[in-house]
Amino acid sequence: MTTGHRAPRTDAELRELAERAGHELEDASALEILRWAVDTFGEDFCVTSSMEDAVLAHLASRVRKDVDVVFLDTGYHFPETIGTRDAVEAVMDVRVITLTPRQTVAEQDAEYGPELHDRDPDLCCALRKVRPLEEGLAGYRAWATGLRRDESPTRANTPVVGWDAERGKVKVSPLARWTQEDVDAYAAEHGVLTNPLLMDGYGSVGCAPCTRRLLPGEDARAGRWAGRAKTECGLHT
Repeated sequence: MTTGHRAPRTDAELRELAERAGHELEDASALEILRWAVDTFGEDFCVTSSMEDAVLAHLASRVRKDVDVVFLDTGYHFPETIGTRDAVEAVMDVRVITLTPRQTVAEQDAEYGPELHDRDPDLCCALRKVRPLEEGLAGYRAWATGLRRDESPTRANTPVVGWDAERGKVKVSPLARWTQEDVDAYAAEHGVLTNPLLMDGYGSVGCAPCTRRLLPGEDARAGRWAGRAKTECGLHT
């Protein structure tokens, strides 16, 4: 397997590398998967975080200090989410990089009308999440996400390493085989920061206008885009 910061450069080579690594690392630990990514891509690798918790960032920091942790500030986040980002930046050995959309919320409102998230949530996510991430990832060849298979049916087949055809990058999901109990246990053992909203009835934390507390018996992501068929923002297609 390719190591030593000499990853293939063409899309075909990267796709082959990703597919091979996905099979070879299926049973590897999250740390081993991250170590492979760092060894393979070096500074061309980053971790993304929604700041629901800092577990993935903490794991990555154990492999390489000052690893880039990319955060999307949509302009619609809860104050608790921004506070979690600031705390991660202050106390962890990582380099937090905050991405913002091309337009402020006010500028978007002026062009598309207010509360676009209610009228066309897919377009709002495209403008405030998908496009900024694509631009922010332009300088990397591989990125890591905190996706887990147990989160929803749409994520049940998430590979630990796969090919992101939309962006032409290797996509690493070190926590794919973890459960919520695994995340909670790791956070407790290592004193990892978590978003306070998770202790206030929220099962998954997104933008404030499109996220609510869970009702009894609901799964963790039921509070996202509640009442709509929408289940993903478009970052993970």
